[in-house]
Amino acid sequence: MSMLYEGALQDLVEEFGKLPGIGPKSAQRLAFHILQSPLEEVEALSSALTEVKKRVRFCEICGNVAEDERCVICKDGRRDQSIICVVEEPKDVVAIERTREYRGLYHVLGGSIDPMAGVGPDDLRVKELLPRLQSGEVAECVIATDPNLEGEATATYLVRLLSSVGVTVSRLASGLPVGGDLEYADEVTLGRAFEGRRPVTG
Repeated sequence: MSMLYEGALQDLVEEFGKLPGIGPKSAQRLAFHILQSPLEEVEALSSALTEVKKRVRFCEICGNVAEDERCVICKDGRRDQSIICVVEEPKDVVAIERTREYRGLYHVLGGSIDPMAGVGPDDLRVKELLPRLQSGEVAECVIATDPNLEGEATATYLVRLLSSVGVTVSRLASGLPVGGDLEYADEVTLGRAFEGRRPVTG
């Protein structure tokens, strides 16, 4: 990013520019927003940033975000211990929890296999998953990776890896969104829709 301002303001623009999804114009907008905000609001933001780095960690069991060694889901004895849902990121846990349809445990990989970005299976929390599935308590492993190329590659790898573990391995059903047009569906979505087809009765 080229120098546009001087001193502290330029430093702030550059720091915002390092954030994912923030381009030069967004970085400037954020910096000027901070500049024009009351000091109390800026101090509250600064405090929240510092506190999240001090207090938030990753659950020692599943890899979800937590403020203790274990996250609230792993500590909840009412959860179904016989099923583990494998997701890419903690934000995926939040999305699934919002549905209120799933009451089992999770395993957060910390990303997906992406050879173009140099991310392989060894860079993910795969080796931590195997002992959990071999504990004797787990009957099913649900793979809930994103329905994109990286997520598909990760799911394919996991299905192959887990085929001899002795638990049922399932995938989230996915396919065409309601209200969508076939011509606009990408090949992965359309392919999964065919794979997940079910018989219907009249």
